[in-house]
Amino acid sequence: MAIKHQPTSLLLSLVFLALVHTSFAAGIAVYWGQNGNEGTLAETCATGRFSYINIAFLNKFGNGQTPEINLAGHCNPATNGCTIMGDGIRYCQKRGIKVMLSLGGGIGNYSLASKADARNVARYLWNNFLGGRTISRPLGNATLDGIDFDIELGSTQHWDDLARYLSAYSKYGRKVYLTGAPQCPFPDNFLGTALNTGLFDYVWVQFYNNPPCQYTSGNVDNLKSSWKVWTTSIKARRIFLGLPAAPQAAGSGFIPADVLTSQIIPVIKRSPKYGGVMLWSKYWDDQSGYSSSIRSSV
Repeated sequence: MAIKHQPTSLLLSLVFLALVHTSFAAGIAVYWGQNGNEGTLAETCATGRFSYINIAFLNKFGNGQTPEINLAGHCNPATNGCTIMGDGIRYCQKRGIKVMLSLGGGIGNYSLASKADARNVARYLWNNFLGGRTISRPLGNATLDGIDFDIELGSTQHWDDLARYLSAYSKYGRKVYLTGAPQCPFPDNFLGTALNTGLFDYVWVQFYNNPPCQYTSGNVDNLKSSWKVWTTSIKARRIFLGLPAAPQAAGSGFIPADVLTSQIIPVIKRSPKYGGVMLWSKYWDDQSGYSSSIRSSV
């Protein structure tokens, strides 16, 4: 059969697409901010172990409330004491690490009352943490890379609207990354509709505190089955395996590092949507050394 020569422009385009497809490097995401003994943000990034940092949490917002951020023992936002975080955020970003503000968590007072409420929250986040400007920026004048949704209480409504409004701000020149931390039972009660928008870049599914879809007493089958459902059912660019970094970090679902690296990561890596591993949290990782144990396999 004769070989048909393709135009040079077409060949270059195909090469470019191949490079884009293969250029993503899997990494470790971690939640930081809920224990004053876990080191500073800059120290966390200086370890070289993490590719994504979720600053946790903005845990009061919506329904007309004045938003509040809670960073445990790190700083006091009520006295503008968290504006010093700006230097740490920029340091992390200079090292190629994406830094997100995480909304929600397991303790707080947050929900969205309407589509208009979602728009107002998105505007607040844009002006106070992203590319907008206001005289009061709780984390200083650094521009975060995006917003993480760790929604675990309150109303299940309008998170899709918030995602759309936030994503729309990307048109102003700097992409607003959207990430989420749903529970592993599919679909997630709070984020299912939002994830279906296809706007999320990274989704770190919480494969813990949920026995039906997590690792339990040597059984990896439930986790693998759930992973397959997640990676074939939503349009997110990358899916991460969310895990506790130490046995004490969660009620259940901790996976010994040797089990993770030998029995689980080789299987889930087969998915083209595999993005890496998410850990809760930096403090517990400090206690266990978990990220160091798995990093070369991730």
